[in-house]
Amino acid sequence: MNQAIVRPTTQSTKTHTLTNILTALLLIVMVVSASISSVQAFELPDLTTLIEKNRSAVVNIKVEGINENPFSEEIEQLPEELKKFFKQMPHSKMPRRHGNKKPSGKAYGSGFILSSDGYIVTNSHVIKDAESIKVTLSDKRELVAKLIGTDKDSDIALLKIEATALPVLELGDSSSLKVGQWVYAIGAPFGLDYTATQGIVSALSRHLPDGNYVPFIQTDVAVNPGNSGGPLFDLNGKVVGVNSMIYSRSGGFMGVSFSIPANLVKNVTEQLKTKGYVSRGKLGVHIQDLSQELATSFQLKSPEGALVAKVERNSAAEKAGILSGDVIIAYGDSPIRSAADLPPLVGDTLIGREVSVKLIRNGEEKSVGVKVGELENKAGKEKSEIAKVNNGEGLGLLISALTDKQREKAKLKGDGVYISKVIPDSVADIAGFKSGDIVRSFNNKKISTPDDLKKAAETMPKNKPVAVLLIRGTQTRFLAVIKTTPKQ
Repeated sequence: MNQAIVRPTTQSTKTHTLTNILTALLLIVMVVSASISSVQAFELPDLTTLIEKNRSAVVNIKVEGINENPFSEEIEQLPEELKKFFKQMPHSKMPRRHGNKKPSGKAYGSGFILSSDGYIVTNSHVIKDAESIKVTLSDKRELVAKLIGTDKDSDIALLKIEATALPVLELGDSSSLKVGQWVYAIGAPFGLDYTATQGIVSALSRHLPDGNYVPFIQTDVAVNPGNSGGPLFDLNGKVVGVNSMIYSRSGGFMGVSFSIPANLVKNVTEQLKTKGYVSRGKLGVHIQDLSQELATSFQLKSPEGALVAKVERNSAAEKAGILSGDVIIAYGDSPIRSAADLPPLVGDTLIGREVSVKLIRNGEEKSVGVKVGELENKAGKEKSEIAKVNNGEGLGLLISALTDKQREKAKLKGDGVYISKVIPDSVADIAGFKSGDIVRSFNNKKISTPDDLKKAAETMPKNKPVAVLLIRGTQTRFLAVIKTTPKQ
């Protein structure tokens, strides 16, 4: 009968087994530790070097303007019924704090240096109604800034300070952003200089009710009052957006902030720099979103695309053959999934460029070539002229060639230039010019075209009066104009 032989375990065998177990456990710990470190390294980037490198090109902006109601802050602290009562009172009848001087209001924001010679990007709403704009640099210098141009539709403004060899930031490619990637911001929330916050991209191409031409970047980066106009960075240290607004019920940060994409900022700032206002493309269509019922009625499988409700006469769309009832599903290489997708793409297109538009008509897909027109921007052009006046250029007049109707009303047979607007507190305003005046001669030079007046104004001597002949109503009169060096 065979019996199993049980051999006692020797001490060396026990030691060897224990060693193997400890080795295995050590390997497991090392693998887990490496995995955790890898995850932490991916999820929690070290931003110290990037922030240190880029913060010097971020600036603080202080704006001084006219506060129409000097008691606005006090009124906001009153009970609701009293607040309503005081808000209904005309501001002109309210007492002033500073004698006859208009009360001054201040606003603060952020910005960043785009070029070493002093061009600075910020938000349009930061410098709204500004009488003076001051920029504080990282070395504590405070410099007066000129407004080069502003674009309300994109909420971008371009400023210029007189300085050289400044630190700059580089605009990155916002089209490469992905939801979930890390981003960070530097700004001055509540006036706290060079505050850095971080988060992730929450959504892309977010269209807001008042932002038809801006496909906003949504993030959870903490942005508060004072951050407006500051840069949003990717982990390469490039600016991928300009912080613009937050969604809030309390007035403070609630985890939802919106930034203007860098690619849009590039286009807008370049136009502001070269001509002072922004031109946008125009198709000339009125569009709407599709419901499932409308999609079915137009023989579509899903409610995607931009439904054309109206085509404007003589527009680019009409000339291309687009009809009411067409559903636009692609613009160039970009798919159109909702009506909000189309305006930013059209607005960003060069005027006169031909673009292929894919649409569905009567259940059939077809493509048409559209030569993009220009969206009229009278307000932008006027603001550009006002900015030039505030920067010391020109007389402070918005002018145009005479129409037959204007010439007939003034009983004028010869030439002249029509004044459509006089900028408040400008050289022309001080001299007594009024909207509707017709300039006939300037400093003894005949004025026939707007260019004649511009050239005459540019060459007029400073601090010396010159005579201007004009027609006001049916009367002819002279005014004396003195051009002085503008105050900084």
